[in-house]
Amino acid sequence: MKKILITGGAGFIGSHLVRLFVNKYPDYQIVNLDKLTYAGNLNNLRDVENASNYEFVKGDIVDAKFIYELFDKYQFDGVVHLAAESHVDRSITNPNEFIMTNIVGTANLLNAANRIWADNQDGKRFYHVSTDEVYGSLGETGFFLEDTPYDPKSPYSASKASSDHLVRAYHNTYKLPVIISNCSNNYGSYQFPEKLIPLFIHNIKNNKPLPVYGKGENIRDWLWVEDHARAIDVIFHGGKDGDTYNIGGHNEWTNIDLIKLMCKIVDQKLGRSEGESEKLITYVKDRAGHDMRYAIDSTKLQNELGWTPSLQFAEGLEKTVEWYLENTDWLENVTSGDYQKYYEEQYQKR
Repeated sequence: MKKILITGGAGFIGSHLVRLFVNKYPDYQIVNLDKLTYAGNLNNLRDVENASNYEFVKGDIVDAKFIYELFDKYQFDGVVHLAAESHVDRSITNPNEFIMTNIVGTANLLNAANRIWADNQDGKRFYHVSTDEVYGSLGETGFFLEDTPYDPKSPYSASKASSDHLVRAYHNTYKLPVIISNCSNNYGSYQFPEKLIPLFIHNIKNNKPLPVYGKGENIRDWLWVEDHARAIDVIFHGGKDGDTYNIGGHNEWTNIDLIKLMCKIVDQKLGRSEGESEKLITYVKDRAGHDMRYAIDSTKLQNELGWTPSLQFAEGLEKTVEWYLENTDWLENVTSGDYQKYYEEQYQKR
């Protein structure tokens, strides 16, 4: 049975990937490693937590001794590394936490994989999941390509850029079989409500202010999270060792236009008059080092491996709004902090 480690598998993107792999590959043993910080939520995986090919392990990738022992115990054939601190505002307040998790944690995983695969790399793969933010900011035209020079602007993106460089260095120095993907902004179900879309859906529903940085003119490329999970699956199984693949939705929106669209959809779903929730929009001081525009060119991924996004944004956003409105218990559980009790209640008994 092939043993695959997925780090950060209780998080937003990670939980969608764990679910996909557990259901699609019954002959794989999927080990989900997560520290269960504020963004790790085991409630996201209740539907697969009792699957015979799934196991959850609580632990911190910054703990090198723990990581070495984990690799010795399971002898993993593959790693999909998603565990990361990822919120830009938090990185500005506490950069050291991002440096430790995103750089030191990645180095620990690379060292452990390199040690146990040193004598036999056949069929092995270390997949590092990164972000388009490492490329910096675009002007009004152009797209990020796989060979776009790095120009990170925040402690978050700098820490991710550093980890990308480490992964490539281990491939060049030790011939470690690695692969990297850089993805645009994700949206969908189970996203922690500090991020723009779930936060604003929650605030619109509860008639709370909608804080918009600057004039709301910053542009992002949005991708449905399940399409990202499918892309990771395709790249993990079909990508070329040492290569980088960009994953994007070809779906650019200014923040203010996105927020107005969310207001319109939520108002429709709640039976409010059109434009009612736009009154909640409040412009606030711009974020430090705020990149103006991200846009990914995923032509390489589409041409080489046949992946394309499955949903147009309007359809995906409506599905996302419906999910958060229908799963108010999940959202309230997260915003209250009660979700963090689930591990103690369920896993400590086992």
